[in-house]
Amino acid sequence: MLNQALKDAVSRRVLPYVRTPAQYNGGELNAVVKDHRHLRGRLCMAFPDTYAIGMSHHGLQVLYTLMNQRPDWVCERAFTPLPDMEEALRKEGLPLYSLETFTPLGEFDVLGFSLQYEMSYTNLLTVLDLAGIPLHAADRTLEHPLILAGGPCAQNPEPLAPFVDLFVTGDGEPSLPAICDAWLAGREALAAAGRRDAEAREEVLADLAVRIPFAYAPRFYVPQYDAEGTFLGLERTRDDVPDTIEPAVITSLEEIPLPTAPVVPYVESVHDRIAIEIMRGCPWQCRFCQSTVIKRPLRIREVETIVQAALESYRNTGYNEISLLSLSTSDYPYFEPLIRRMQEVFAPLGVSIAIPSLRVNETLKTVATILATDRRSGLTLAPEVARDDMREQIRKKISNQDLYDGCREAFRNGFTHVKLYFLCGLPGERPVDLDGIVDMAETIAKIGREELNYFPKVTASVSNFVPKAHTPYQWNGMQTREYFHWAHRYMKDRCRIRSVTIKCHPVETSLLEGLLSRGDRRMAEVIELAWRRGARLDSWMEYAHPQRWWDALAETGLDAEKSIHEAYPVQSRLPWDHLNVKKGRAYLEKEQGRAVLQLAAMAGAT
Repeated sequence: MLNQALKDAVSRRVLPYVRTPAQYNGGELNAVVKDHRHLRGRLCMAFPDTYAIGMSHHGLQVLYTLMNQRPDWVCERAFTPLPDMEEALRKEGLPLYSLETFTPLGEFDVLGFSLQYEMSYTNLLTVLDLAGIPLHAADRTLEHPLILAGGPCAQNPEPLAPFVDLFVTGDGEPSLPAICDAWLAGREALAAAGRRDAEAREEVLADLAVRIPFAYAPRFYVPQYDAEGTFLGLERTRDDVPDTIEPAVITSLEEIPLPTAPVVPYVESVHDRIAIEIMRGCPWQCRFCQSTVIKRPLRIREVETIVQAALESYRNTGYNEISLLSLSTSDYPYFEPLIRRMQEVFAPLGVSIAIPSLRVNETLKTVATILATDRRSGLTLAPEVARDDMREQIRKKISNQDLYDGCREAFRNGFTHVKLYFLCGLPGERPVDLDGIVDMAETIAKIGREELNYFPKVTASVSNFVPKAHTPYQWNGMQTREYFHWAHRYMKDRCRIRSVTIKCHPVETSLLEGLLSRGDRRMAEVIELAWRRGARLDSWMEYAHPQRWWDALAETGLDAEKSIHEAYPVQSRLPWDHLNVKKGRAYLEKEQGRAVLQLAAMAGAT
């Protein structure tokens, strides 16, 4: 049973509609509470996963800080409740509400979702339904909040197109304020004229779609299919909306303030530490990686900007660990000066420095030495594959010898375990590539034994390859369920050193990710049907029931084999082609062509 005070607060039987900061005490450190009476706009960032996951997302903290720095807007937070809380809310007839002021989500002007992974899609529907907002965008009026979505999965927005009003592509810092202001201005103008119906809402959305180059409004684009059901492209329902959508891009990361007073969670979160983004983008062009394409160009922050932001964040939070974020932190051009400066400032304070994304290169050999801290214990690296010819195929140019030398130096400096990230099921994968994963993990264990006099813990975390939109591999299909199960057994059976663990991502989850990442707008029916049949928090193993999805797919009549495993012809239109990325489709086609030639050469060599 929900606490009566909470019930009264949310239903506004005790607290007035307009809430003041004085009415709230006991919120998280650095949470922002504003008086709604003195604001022009209200935004709620609704992260489509639990509090512990959402509060670990750096982007949420960035946008929360950005919008709350404005005197005319407030940004509050909401998260997907666990099933027992969802059940309690429904039983008591209460809407999902924001954490800061208990405001029902349906009363905000804008409701924003960050789509970080495909298995969060049903969570978005849960949030909308608990908020009392119609699931389908076509059923909303101007009285309802704008439903806005961005993030990596917005790079293929079509599976969620019926549920979202606007998708935004590119950097959130310039795009979120622009869309919020434009929506509010259009909404206020029509509401003043007495227009609040669905037609008024569509008129405002059309204006945004025409004027804002990075805003994609799916309702103005209708998918076309041939007689066999093959996707042919999108047809515009209005001549004034653009054919293609451009990403929002900030040219200078240095000019974007870091969140130096992030909200400190009530409970332990997945990444319970300060996060400082030092660089956006990646200098490399791995063919499997979506982020390296969609986050171009490469932009960096200055060393002293990073250090001072980290110091201010430490003073405002009390965390004793700082994580330096980027796609490839050791590729930051001033990496060693930055680490030495961070150590100079934070070592006396007992604060450790974490580097979660190290590249295997010459710098790796010095990392263990310059990261002199008593709290170090593990090294995390992502070789992805273990053989040179496959590494050439995926365009990840690293050296096994650099990897082994770096691990040896780490063991000499007190590191006691190594975690390695690999991919399984890449185009052209052979048994020798799986052998290489096990051999690499065991070689590192043996190096550790030479330095430590015992076998250190080595974990090879193996993810199943899922082709992503806007990558050179976007035309490739996925490997089959049978192949992944065989490959996982093969690697585990081949492993002989007890301190080495081969940890494989669940096959069914990967196949569902492939289904959603490659899907067109017809996939929305599958998502909604799976959700209505109880699909919740699908990325959590204790809540995942993949069979609900396969049943929903069968009922909608979509072919799982074609949706997941068949390759797209390179000349075909793809469901996400209307979203532009830097370098564009021509570059991706060229890289796919090169990959095909390299695969043929690999096959001939064996």
